[in-house]
This record gives sequence, C-alpha cells and structure tokens, in this order.
Amino acid sequence: MADDHAQPIRATSRDGTHLAYRLVAGGGAGRCVLIHSLAMDGSFWDGVTPLLADHGDVLVYDCRGHGASDKPEGPYSVSLFADDLADLFDHVGWEKVVVCGASMGGCVALAFAERYPRRVDGLGLFDTTAWYGEDAPSAWETRAQKALEGGMGALVDFQKTRWFSDAFRQAHPKSVDGAIAVFLRNDPKAYAATCRMLGAADARAALSGFDFPCRILVGEEDYATPVAMAEAMHAAIPRSELRVIEKARHFTPIERPLEIAEAIGALLSATR
Repeated sequence: MADDHAQPIRATSRDGTHLAYRLVAGGGAGRCVLIHSLAMDGSFWDGVTPLLADHGDVLVYDCRGHGASDKPEGPYSVSLFADDLADLFDHVGWEKVVVCGASMGGCVALAFAERYPRRVDGLGLFDTTAWYGEDAPSAWETRAQKALEGGMGALVDFQKTRWFSDAFRQAHPKSVDGAIAVFLRNDPKAYAATCRMLGAADARAALSGFDFPCRILVGEEDYATPVAMAEAMHAAIPRSELRVIEKARHFTPIERPLEIAEAIGALLSATR
C-alpha cells in the first residue's frame, strides 16, 4: 500500500488471514471504504482519497491475495471477501459505512451489501458488474491459466489497454507504469484464485432488495465491464443513479479521480 497518510497496519479476519489497511482521518462525519480492482492494492485509490478529506474518514485496504495482505490458498469467493470486510469493520469499530468498489472491488461491495445490508449506508459501484455473463467461468479460467503458465508479465499488454484510454496512456505514462508495477508484484496463484472467484460471481438476485442510495459510474470506453452491464445494475437497483464518464476506460479512479470522488462525496452527504 502507498504511504501518503499513514503506514498500513494489519487486521485479522475470522479465518486468520491478515489484511493490510490504512485509515485516513478526514474532517467530516462520514465513513467510507474503498475496495480496489483485481491485481491492484490500496494505492489504486491514491488519487481519490485526498479529495474526500472534507467528507470524513476513509478506509483503504488490500483484499486477501493482494498487496501486503496474506495470500492463502484458494478457492476464493466474493462471500469470503465480504466476510473479510465485515471483520475489518469490526476491527476498526465501524458499524455502518458507505461501501465503494471498482471492478473486482465492486463485486465485493455487492456481495457485502447482500450479506450485510444493515451495515451499508450507501453503495458506490465503479466499472463493475453484478455478473460477467454465461461464458465468465471459462473466460476467467483462461486468464488464470495464462498467469499460472506465463507469469503476470504475460498479461500486461492485454491489461494496460483495457485499463486506460489511449489518450490517458499517452498523457500519463507514470500512472500507467505504476499500475503495471503493482500488477507484476502479484502472486500468480492468488491471482488465479481471484479470477475464478470473479468467474463465479453473480449478485443479480440481490439487487432489487438494496435499500440505500447507490451511485454507478462507468467509463464510456470500458470494454472489461461495458456500459450495458452498468445499465443492467441501474435498472435493477431501486435507488441507483448512473453516470457514464466520457472518454474513460476501465480504471476511472486513476483516470478520472475527481468524478469518482464527487460520486462518493454525494453518497457520504446523503447519509448525514
């Protein structure tokens, strides 16, 4: 995790997995957690976190299998990741929270909202989906096998064009290189277990029961979780709002942090 505000510390989940986290104190009364994308870590949110300083406290952590957190053997599931988050909230003494996630983090946020609805003040879903589709298990297994057989480097060219728009890659090479560096530090076995988790994830049945404000944002050029997937969530979640971010791709918290922070800030304001 990045060290812009405080050194990451560790909590222990119910199965003994250690989770690295960073709690950033803010000036408002709100509380939110930010859940990163697949193969990233808490530093994924470094452009967003400072923009939330006036709204309240921000919890950023590395999911199991990622960053400085433990990387136990799989299988993994979004329910397991949701339980990790509940245990982390217990550790820091938080009861109700605005829960925000990007890509994989959005899948975890949806699972948490389904399992622990009374602990959710609001939901932020960025560049994510409730379901990757009929071919998801095989597609994600293919990606898992590429990492296991060729290492993380075998996926870099494929990933960087999915993550960022062409214009952003040209204008911000350091940001792109930073994301690639985090990606390359991943353990292939943990990455593969997480890929299989996403291939099995399906939160569609829970969406209509969500009773809290929800902001859904997606990049106009996102072809990892296309706009149609965001529209499907918006149609199913009663109190949701949808925004398509023009000329952005899949990693909008890095590419367009201001728009993401504005959406999170609106959720935090709605809980006051």
